[in-house]
Amino acid sequence: MNELIREIDKEQIRENPLTDFNPGDSVRVHERIKEGTRERIQIFEGTVIKRQHGGVKETFTVRKLAYGVGVEKTFPVNAPSVELVEVTRRGQVRRARLFYLRDRVGKATKVKEVRTKK
Repeated sequence: MNELIREIDKEQIRENPLTDFNPGDSVRVHERIKEGTRERIQIFEGTVIKRQHGGVKETFTVRKLAYGVGVEKTFPVNAPSVELVEVTRRGQVRRARLFYLRDRVGKATKVKEVRTKK
């Protein structure tokens, strides 16, 4: 039974995986949106708060501030509506879930950037 489920899951998983990103990274998610008969790509830019599950069900949540109000959006990794995920900044965090960012405002919401070796 489990082998049958794994085979079905393999067919559903995206062949070219999205770029590697982790909680704390600042990303730009290019999402395909249908409005009537037309399609367009909308960009949602913010900080990755969490990644959860795995395999076909894997999702990630991105948070941004829009006009002083926090907006969170959850995207499925393997959905065809998610076109591209660009990493704009790598964040250095010590935990997997960054829910503490919800209580912070302004500069306090910034995540330290990863130092790169020269």
